[in-house]
Amino acid sequence: MAKRRAEEPLEELAYRASPSSKKVRVEFVPDKSTRSNGFSTSSTAPIPINGHEFEEDERNGKDILAPADQLEEELQEAAPSPSPSELDDEGARSAFVTHSRQNAPVEGYTDLYLDTVNRSVLDFDFEKLCSVTLSNINVYACLVCGKYFQGRGPKSQAYFHALEIGHHVYVNMQTKRVYVLPEGYEVKSTSLDDIKFVVDPRLSNEEVGRLDKEVKEAFDLGGRNYRPGFVGMNNIKANDYFNVIIQALGHIPPLRNFLMLEDLSAKPELIQRFSVLVRKIWNTRAFKSHVSPHELLQQVSRQSQKRFDLLHQSDPVDFLNWFMNNVHLALGGSKTKPGTSIIHKIFQGRLKVESQQITAKADAGDRLRFEEAAEVLVDTNRYLMLTLDLPAAPLFQDELDKNIIPQVPLTLILAKYDGVKAQEHLNTRKRYRLLHPLPPYLFFHIKRFSKNKFVSERNPTIVTFPVRSLDMSPYVEPNPSLHSPGEPIWYDLVANVTHEAVRTRDDSVEGEAEKKVWRVQVRDRARDEWLEIQDLFVERVATETLFTKESYLMVWERRKDTKRKTGG
Repeated sequence: MAKRRAEEPLEELAYRASPSSKKVRVEFVPDKSTRSNGFSTSSTAPIPINGHEFEEDERNGKDILAPADQLEEELQEAAPSPSPSELDDEGARSAFVTHSRQNAPVEGYTDLYLDTVNRSVLDFDFEKLCSVTLSNINVYACLVCGKYFQGRGPKSQAYFHALEIGHHVYVNMQTKRVYVLPEGYEVKSTSLDDIKFVVDPRLSNEEVGRLDKEVKEAFDLGGRNYRPGFVGMNNIKANDYFNVIIQALGHIPPLRNFLMLEDLSAKPELIQRFSVLVRKIWNTRAFKSHVSPHELLQQVSRQSQKRFDLLHQSDPVDFLNWFMNNVHLALGGSKTKPGTSIIHKIFQGRLKVESQQITAKADAGDRLRFEEAAEVLVDTNRYLMLTLDLPAAPLFQDELDKNIIPQVPLTLILAKYDGVKAQEHLNTRKRYRLLHPLPPYLFFHIKRFSKNKFVSERNPTIVTFPVRSLDMSPYVEPNPSLHSPGEPIWYDLVANVTHEAVRTRDDSVEGEAEKKVWRVQVRDRARDEWLEIQDLFVERVATETLFTKESYLMVWERRKDTKRKTGG
């Protein structure tokens, strides 16, 4: 097959100019002009050149990029020299220096981006961890979406969030200072003071002193009414045992005032988070009518090596014992010296224990005869909580169905500490007696649960008690130097933790299981009312019906002696 002949010889095409390039090339040629003041200036005007002229200049050895290189050198000389922070990791300077971060907003734009702040999504109750790196160092909260990010520098997560998402307002969770990113300047507008207060609510001495005296009504962002100090606490999964203890401790005035007024910034993390949670419970300007214990609960879980966490329900009394001892040590308290922290000053008392050995001997008829040792050992112990034993519940009800729910008065189970009634523990008989002075607050633990190798049992006996005027003098050994004999020692109820067994369906062999539900009853001193709190639910209860629940832990307050001594 013959080849097709070319239309034009190749020699003629070699010297023909190539078609113009698809990319327009621009040459900066100075355009000299003279101003009216006599000074000449050169304005750069871009002149496009086609492909023919560009190739012709290249063949003739002309450097067409020389004007552009000269212009770049002039720009670099006119630009300020970069600071060491603006250099990259290799130490080389970039061709064009970036703008330095602003120290203050431009005049007339002090409220820039503040209209994007969304208070309805702000929740500062959760642990302060960066949502990207999970770091707790230098954490900022985005005031637009509520997420936590670390740092605010050009390479920080908050800086990237501001560029990618367009959220510009951030608050430092430690210093409570507000910044605008990526500009980097601080916002000092007073319109954000309410957010700073919610991050770390602090009341003055006068405001704390009026908490139990004045009736205070407060409203959240949604317009819902709530009582400061009597707000619900979020049950994340199974931390209701934790909630009732924190609520009860938060209504003991000396402990509450200490946590709200003292500067605890130098104390361990457990104390700081406990103080923040109590201050949020009594916050009068909260954004929502409930709080979440997540931050304190995470610290408790780490410090107790996950003995108490939010995934598994624990016993409130076990948690209270652990928590008070660790708070005492965190405040600098001693393990041996009494009264070295506010925990011991409020709750610790002294108890006299008399113990006597019981021995068994065989008589002539080969029968065992129990004899008490002649020696009685006397010891003095210190306590933070008094344990009360319930009488055994009847196994069968009588024909009149009167023993379905047995009842026992509180004074009957307090007789354990009268110094007369003896209790046997293995081969030892013991008697207990309280000693003067009694602490300002008493914890009563009503022991309802017992465990053995086979089963765990619950005693449903109801304990009846007076809400006010419980006389503790019959259970204290007389000491005329500290208390006049015959004078009553009055205690009033402050908080009452109750237990309720709720039957739930179970697919196991047993068929049904009992779920433990914990509630706390606390007194509103300003209104002289009682409220019952179960997680997020807060409702009023009648004073006459407080004892109808299965009381598990009681907090009693010693009444101040108002009797004035007058001389004859």
